Amino acid sequence: MRTFWQKYGWIAATIVGSALFSAGFSLFLQPNELNPGGISGLAMAVVALTGFGSVGSLTILINLPLFILGGMKIGKRFFTGSLLGMLLSSVLIDGFAQIAMPPMEPLISVLYGGTICGLGLGVVFISGSSTGGSDILARLLKLRYRNVPIGQLTMIFDALVALLTGIVFRDLSKALYTGVTVFLCGKVIDAVVYRFDYSKVALIISPEYDAIAEAIGDRLDRGATLLHAEGSFSHVQTKVVLAAVKRQQITELKELVMEIDPSAFIILQEAHQVLGDGFSRYTKNAL
Repeated sequence: MRTFWQKYGWIAATIVGSALFSAGFSLFLQPNELNPGGISGLAMAVVALTGFGSVGSLTILINLPLFILGGMKIGKRFFTGSLLGMLLSSVLIDGFAQIAMPPMEPLISVLYGGTICGLGLGVVFISGSSTGGSDILARLLKLRYRNVPIGQLTMIFDALVALLTGIVFRDLSKALYTGVTVFLCGKVIDAVVYRFDYSKVALIISPEYDAIAEAIGDRLDRGATLLHAEGSFSHVQTKVVLAAVKRQQITELKELVMEIDPSAFIILQEAHQVLGDGFSRYTKNAL
């Protein structure tokens, strides 16, 4: 079952993510003439401007050239998964649009629509796919700008769509609400994509550095590095223990340090995308 999930689980994740995105868009945003940006948001603005077609069908048309580029640059797996995600989301957007939603405050629509859309897109991204459009652009830009979170990359294009929304509907408040939706959606995407990828880095200053480093290896199964240091006042040569640990190991780390040296000085910092033994492994298509 584990092997089967590793090989085909991305299909289920793409389906679930596409359904969540489509539900958030059609049930909460579209009824209030809002959108989370992207090609679907662009399609909504074009449909409102021209009166031609539906959001789902126009999304497919705009996506075709982007899929060719994405398939060439990112690979067959991404192309296949993104094609599935794009077709599903496009069909489901029109399908969910048939459900009559009661009137609701725009801010409620923004909060729920942006969160659900971001959750859906995040699930699609971690499956190694996309829903097409700006998602493909974001993945292509990610190959060039490796240090920028993918949620921030999507906000670049989405901000332009938010501006277009305000122009098409001639309503500044809609543009501003759309901007909030884009921001919220991007933050939720990053929260989902990098959900398990946050760790802690500990700097421990203690004369018992050898015992502490050994305990970290034995009890936490984590490596430790000894950094050469010198006290600024005493000018005494010493060593500082540097260790990267999972968030759930923080309490145990502090307890073991205090057992060895109650007067130890501990500095804890957030660490993002720790790569190496016991943590994540780097791949060229990693988000």
